[in-house]
Amino acid sequence: MLYSGTEYTGVLGLSVLDLFLTQLLVLLYCKCLWRGLKFVIRKVTGRCELQRICYNNKPGYIYSKKNTIFLLQSAVSVPPDSVEKTIDDIMSLKKINLDTNPQLGISLQACLFQIVGYRNLVVEVEKLRREPYDCENPAHEEMLMKLWKELRPDSPLSGRISKQWCEIGFQGNDPKTDFRGMGLLGLHNLLYFAEHDKATALQVLHDSLQPKHSKMSKAEWDKKQFDKAIGYSFAIVGINITDLAHSLLVSGALKTHLYNVAPEMPSLVHFQQTFCYLMQEFHRFWMEEDPCDIMEFNRVRTKFHKSILKQLKNPDMALCPHFTASDLHLVNL
Repeated sequence: MLYSGTEYTGVLGLSVLDLFLTQLLVLLYCKCLWRGLKFVIRKVTGRCELQRICYNNKPGYIYSKKNTIFLLQSAVSVPPDSVEKTIDDIMSLKKINLDTNPQLGISLQACLFQIVGYRNLVVEVEKLRREPYDCENPAHEEMLMKLWKELRPDSPLSGRISKQWCEIGFQGNDPKTDFRGMGLLGLHNLLYFAEHDKATALQVLHDSLQPKHSKMSKAEWDKKQFDKAIGYSFAIVGINITDLAHSLLVSGALKTHLYNVAPEMPSLVHFQQTFCYLMQEFHRFWMEEDPCDIMEFNRVRTKFHKSILKQLKNPDMALCPHFTASDLHLVNL
C-alpha cells in the first residue's frame, strides 16, 4: 500500500512535508531572521556580538572559551609576537569602535595569549615526552644526579648503576629504563618537585617508604627491601602522575585550571606546578583510600583521575597548590 507524503510518518513522527517545512524555517532563521536580529541589537546597543560577550566579563576559563567562537582558526595559531597584530585585524574586521569599549582590545589580547599559550604548552610538553632519556647526554645525566642529591642529600650515590636508586622509587639499578613511557618529561617533573617543593617531596618520599602494618623497628625496616613499602614507589608514581597530567593537558581538561591561574600565557612552569599539586593530592588520596597493597594502584589512580576531572568541570576551578605566590607566578584566586 502506498502513502502520500503527508500521510507517511518516520521514526520521529514527522511527515515529509513537516520535515521540509522545518528545514525551510531553520534556513530562513539562519539566513534572514538571525542576521536581522543581530543587526537590530547592534544598532540598539552600539556593540557587536563580540563586544557584548566581552563586556563586563571577568577573565578566566569561561571568558576564553566564549571568545574562541569568534577568533579565526589562524588567529589561535599565531606566534605570541603576532598576537597584537591579530587583535588589530579582528577589531578592524568587526568594525569595532574602541571609544565605546576601550577595555575590549586589552581583554581580547589577554584571551588570545591564553589560547595561544595553551596550544604552545601542549607542543612543548609533547616534545619533552617524546625525547628519550639518553645516558650519553651530559645534560640528562646531570638532571638525574641532581634528583638524587635533592632527595637523598645525606646519602652519596655509590655509582651510576646502583641498587640505591630503589630508595627513591625506581624499579631497578638504572633509572633510564623507567623513563621510557614519559621520556624526559617525567624527569623534568620529578626534579621540579624535588627542587621547588622540597619539603613536600621529601615528606611524600618518606611516607612511601613506611610499612603499612608492621611492629618492626626502624632499624629492622631499613634492612628490608624498599619494594615492600606502604604502597608505591615514589619515582614510578611520579612518572605515572606525569602521564595523568599529560592526558589532562592534551585532552583540554586543564584549560579550566590554566585559564584561571595564568594571567597571560600558560607555560611549562604552570604545568610543573600542577604536577606538584597532583603528586601531593594523590598521596593524600592514596592514604585515604587505604589500599591493601600495590596491586590496587590502578583502581586508586582511576578513582583519583575521575575526582580531578570532576573538579575541572567547574569553570571557576583552579587547582591551587600550596606554593607561595612568588614561586607560582600565578594570580591569587
